[in-house]
Parts: sequence; structure tokens; C-alpha cells
Amino acid sequence: MERLNEYRIMWVLVFFDLPTETAAERKISARFRKELLQDGFTMFQFSIYLRHCASRENAEVHIRRAKESLPSKGHVGILSITDKQFGMMEIFFGKKEAEKVMVPQQLELF
Repeated sequence: MERLNEYRIMWVLVFFDLPTETAAERKISARFRKELLQDGFTMFQFSIYLRHCASRENAEVHIRRAKESLPSKGHVGILSITDKQFGMMEIFFGKKEAEKVMVPQQLELF
């Protein structure tokens, strides 16, 4: 079995901009977010969700599930990156640099 490392471990990010002008559109948007959460994604920002995956194969499973939940309207982007790339992200609150996000448990602090 291939050794797990920061180049094999993946993060999947789902970005979306869905219409929310009508009650029906808000319900569809809420359902999409709920399905992401049920699949283990964590809200990073209101329209950006992410999920830690142990391997590229595991990431592909969650990407497929996200695609199965796609609403018929709006824009959705899915990006997968390595743990090494994710670890290079810089996060800022206002003008102050915050600690880099490394694990999902830390995301709950946002």
C-alpha cells in the first residue's frame, strides 16, 4: 500500500453561486449545501465547502457525489488539491494574518 503523505492526501473544494431569489431557489440551494455537509464537507465560507480525503481515489468518490447533487441552475466549481498545496494557503481576518488551516477540526473555529 502506498504510504500516505502530503502529496497523496487530497482536499476537495466546492465553490458555488446559486440563485436564491425565490423560495424554491433557496430550498434548492439549502438542499445542495445540506448534501455537501452530509457527505463530510465543512463550510469554509458560505459558498465554499471543503473536505479532507485520504487519497485521490477517495477524493474522486466525493467529487462524484457532489456532481450527483448539482442543482440545475447556478454555477458550481469543484477543485481538488494536495494536502501540500492546501497547507500553503494563507488565511487573513481583516488585515491580520491567521494561522494556516491544516485539519478540518480547526475549521470549526471560523
